[in-house]
Amino acid sequence: MRRLPLAAPPHRLASLAVTAVGIKVDVLAAAAVAKMVVKTDKCAFSEFNIFPGHGMKFVKRDGTPLMIISRKSKSLMMQRKKPAKLTWTQRWRIMNKKGQAETGARKRTRRVVKVQRAIVGTSADDIKKLRMQKPELRSAQREAALREVKDRNKEKKTEKIKSKAAASKSQPKGPKQQKGGKKQKSSQR
Repeated sequence: MRRLPLAAPPHRLASLAVTAVGIKVDVLAAAAVAKMVVKTDKCAFSEFNIFPGHGMKFVKRDGTPLMIISRKSKSLMMQRKKPAKLTWTQRWRIMNKKGQAETGARKRTRRVVKVQRAIVGTSADDIKKLRMQKPELRSAQREAALREVKDRNKEKKTEKIKSKAAASKSQPKGPKQQKGGKKQKSSQR
């Protein structure tokens, strides 16, 4: 592997410029520090970057060209292996959420905004008013409603008892029938 020099070679250096403050600045050395952009392709199987001068182009029968990084990738692709099942491929790493801490692209969770919908018979404004009420007031209203229901039930019971009493007085008492008496067998001789 070839090592690249950290600074620009001396034959490429331009003359040094002197600024108003008197500091010497190398114009081309600053430009040499900037990264060089290299066009890379993605492997159709492993999804690795293929740099210029590497990999091979495979053309399918339908005419679509595929860039493949190595013989290994080509062989596995021809065998119709799934890249998601091979641990060394990028597809497997994506499927199994590997290496996401390095990228730092964490998914932000959305806060759920609750929207109050109207219920049949009451509007959304009425529901909001009920929610904003103090708990003491609510409990007092609840107790009053319970008392009212209990009073109604008591009145119904008393009316029922009165109606039964009135019905029993109006009916004359008749002879009672015996229940479950012994039946006598009639014997024939």
